[in-house]
Amino acid sequence: MDNLDNYSSKFTEWLANFGPKLIGALLVFIIGLYLINIVTRLISKGLMKREIDISLQSFLGSVVSVGLKILLLISVAGMLGIQTTSFVAVIGALGLAVGLALQGSLANFAGGVLILVFKPFKVGDLIESGGQTGHVQEIQIFNTILLTAEHKTVILANGGVSNNTIVNYTRHGNLRVDITMAVAPDSDIEKAREIAMQAIVANKFVLKEPAPSINVIKVGDGMISLAIRPYAVPADYWGAFFTVQEDIKNAWDRNNVSGPTPTRIIINK
Repeated sequence: MDNLDNYSSKFTEWLANFGPKLIGALLVFIIGLYLINIVTRLISKGLMKREIDISLQSFLGSVVSVGLKILLLISVAGMLGIQTTSFVAVIGALGLAVGLALQGSLANFAGGVLILVFKPFKVGDLIESGGQTGHVQEIQIFNTILLTAEHKTVILANGGVSNNTIVNYTRHGNLRVDITMAVAPDSDIEKAREIAMQAIVANKFVLKEPAPSINVIKVGDGMISLAIRPYAVPADYWGAFFTVQEDIKNAWDRNNVSGPTPTRIIINK
């Protein structure tokens, strides 16, 4: 009975000393979990409003939730009198090791986040980046996938894409098609220009606005070179590039506008 009374007395003393800490820690843990759920939902709603990629929404929500829960557990352990210094040191060391091991992947992830948040391009856009040109097929968290004109699939690391120059051919809505054609040096420039303009305007791929232009860019080397500048939507760029040249050549032939004649000068010594 004496031992039982002794144990009971010690338990009562322990409960009196430790009970308030335990109750406080439980309250902090429950309230903390509730607040973490609220913060996670708010972040998810914010990402949805910004139309961030659904895979990135899920990933960021999980990262925030796990990170906050780890901080909550450390705080609760500290309230219970548990030394948390070693836990913090271990977590810091693990984070450093993982960061060094995944340095390239983390850079690509950060690049993917920047692309999905700031949207320098979207799926379907024609872009140029890293020396590659193609239509964007997918924007993943770590990579951007392009389909080139040759139907080659190009996988670009998002870290490189976000840190390099990006040329978006689609965003403005139309592209200027740069074509150079030449006529004989004795040709009537105005006649050649008028016939070429009629052929351009009739081309189904060429936009009426902005209006196309034809200007002389060089006189010499046995020809008059004309800079022909129609506009087309990005999807019709190559259609305009090839068919405009053919239409102009056929129109000049029908109207007796001669092209340049190659010449060669041979000097006999």
